[in-house]
Amino acid sequence: MDPVPLASSYTEMTELLLPNDTNNLGRALGGAVLNWMDICGAIAAMRFAGNQVVTASMDHVDFISAIELGEVAVVRAYVFSTGRTSLDVKVDVHAENPRTGDPDRETTSSFLTFVALDETGTPTPVPDVAYETDDERWLREEAVEERRAQLQQVADRLDEV
Repeated sequence: MDPVPLASSYTEMTELLLPNDTNNLGRALGGAVLNWMDICGAIAAMRFAGNQVVTASMDHVDFISAIELGEVAVVRAYVFSTGRTSLDVKVDVHAENPRTGDPDRETTSSFLTFVALDETGTPTPVPDVAYETDDERWLREEAVEERRAQLQQVADRLDEV
């Protein structure tokens, strides 16, 4: 199986934050944001694998900035690493205010793992990731390092308990 370029998995979707997806403060419900992240990540994984995928895990998620009613959530995802049948996807969420034109701001990010399935629902092999440009190599290195740091922070918090 030939390696597939990281860029072939890149997916970006947008969501306008409407009242049905907000809490009583007019901010995005965490569950809605997690849903968008799962969908965007799954699309990136399916594009890469050329097969259906299922979510195996989502790493730790911190919501660092609220998405306000009327803002646009921009969700970006790409496959940065693969196993035999699994795909690791980095998903970032930013918010932008279309009325003011303010630059977008980071709201959350996480790492999701998907498993590729064949037509019978059995896990199926996936290709390796090809890093064809310096930007793709940088994206992979950034994702690996961020995931490592995030997992270390979670472990440190558990040690404090």
